[in-house]
Amino acid sequence: MHDIDLRQLRCLVAIVDEGTFTDAAIALGVSQAAVSRTLASLERALGVRLLRRTSREVTPTATGLRVVERARRVLADVSGLVREASSGHTRLRVGYAWSAVGRHTVAFQRRWSAEHGGIDLHLVRVNSPSAGLAEGACDLAVVRRPPADRRFDTAIVGLERRLCALAADDRLARRRSVRLAELADRTLLVDPRTGTATPELWPPGARPAVEETSDVDDWLTEIAAGRGIGVTAESTAHQYPRPGVVYRPVRDAEPVAVRLAWWRDDPHPARQAVVELLTELYRAA
Repeated sequence: MHDIDLRQLRCLVAIVDEGTFTDAAIALGVSQAAVSRTLASLERALGVRLLRRTSREVTPTATGLRVVERARRVLADVSGLVREASSGHTRLRVGYAWSAVGRHTVAFQRRWSAEHGGIDLHLVRVNSPSAGLAEGACDLAVVRRPPADRRFDTAIVGLERRLCALAADDRLARRRSVRLAELADRTLLVDPRTGTATPELWPPGARPAVEETSDVDDWLTEIAAGRGIGVTAESTAHQYPRPGVVYRPVRDAEPVAVRLAWWRDDPHPARQAVVELLTELYRAA
């Protein structure tokens, strides 16, 4: 690796932007001699000439133009990295796979804004088992099954009924509720990455056939066409009403636990406040 540091890149960009070594020194708050030494060390490290210097002007060489362009990107990336690392107290990203917190989603957003105005809340949909936590897409995640990854901690913030999603013209759609046994001869559509329904909801020997879908839109499309049924948490019905699909409670199915997940060794500073607010919303309902 060449011995290059950010100070050298900033110096090069300042010379090109300011037009002279003197003005670059003023912009950087250093001496003109320090600017000259820093540029010379960069050129030695790269083994190329970056600038043409005359008594009247300083201009980049062809190689210098390419290096300056890349240097700007590197400096911008580093600046973004610093903002990302230091934004824990000013930004909060909450990931979810399918349905956030259902009917509580808007209340969660508005209450958070009113009570924690110094921390911007962003909801992020990531269809992965950790709802974006493992991928670095969020700081906290709403999940509806316990994460297998031991790097995460969780807290249960609420419970939701299980509902059956049916085609609107299905014979069971006329019912106010259904039982698991009435669904055993159907095809159960599941998302294996994030779904909460598995054949284990039914007793051995009386389990439905299973077909996999890739996400909630495919799941709903298949159900509306009558190709199968779905069993899901209540939040899905609030987040995804769909023409041609009806939701009915499953009377004898255990409720779904709604969990908030976070990195065990690096919890977001707002974690406890989120747990308390979501728990309050679910309890009030």
